[in-house]
Amino acid sequence: MFFCSNWITKSHSESLHAVPKAILTTRIDSIYDDLLEVRYHFPQTYLRAVQSAIGDWIIYYEPRRSGGRQCYFAAARLSHIEEDHELPRHYYAYVEEFLQFDRSVPFREGNLYYERKLKKSDGTTNKGQFGRSVRSVDDDDFYRILNAGFSNVIELPSISPLEGFYEKQIPFEIQREIVTQMSQRPFRDRAFSSTVKAAYGDTCAFSGIRLTNGGGRSEVQAAHIRPVKDNGPDSLRNGL
Repeated sequence: MFFCSNWITKSHSESLHAVPKAILTTRIDSIYDDLLEVRYHFPQTYLRAVQSAIGDWIIYYEPRRSGGRQCYFAAARLSHIEEDHELPRHYYAYVEEFLQFDRSVPFREGNLYYERKLKKSDGTTNKGQFGRSVRSVDDDDFYRILNAGFSNVIELPSISPLEGFYEKQIPFEIQREIVTQMSQRPFRDRAFSSTVKAAYGDTCAFSGIRLTNGGGRSEVQAAHIRPVKDNGPDSLRNGL
């Protein structure tokens, strides 16, 4: 690991099984200088937790406060951390390969929690853990969230949270394949297209015409506003 006064990074070779991975919480009315496709702004309180995930994938979570969706909604690869020179004891975590989920994933479905440590022994939510803006998460929970978030586009056997959610580990081969697919253009195009078309209700942004074929399949196309070749992110705000 390499440190300097304003830049923290970690070798990419550590990425698949760097422990712990991280959940980064962001509110729709955030007071922080977030631009989630590019950076996540946070106080020094969470520096060690964010630092541990450098070089690996992180997941964004939106809480219920201020009308949020209370769900996991995107993933990105955390590249490095820089000091905020305007606001003391604050930092920026810079990300790459941002990709919104095809399906927003609630933190709990029935009695099942995607982050198992959020569930107390009596079955209630651990509010102390839940209130942390940055949370570490183990590999199995992490990859179950990814699998659920990309369930409509991922080319793998579905991992049901109802079967062996607590008992079984997700095979390393599946973890590796999920990460491999997330970095490849065909998968990212499918996820981006699905997210954008769902947001627009399969309706053309210019003509207002809703285009589906006889089988109910969308005939509109999703397009990047800033092209991928010019580093345009695979995010909803960069699509139409």
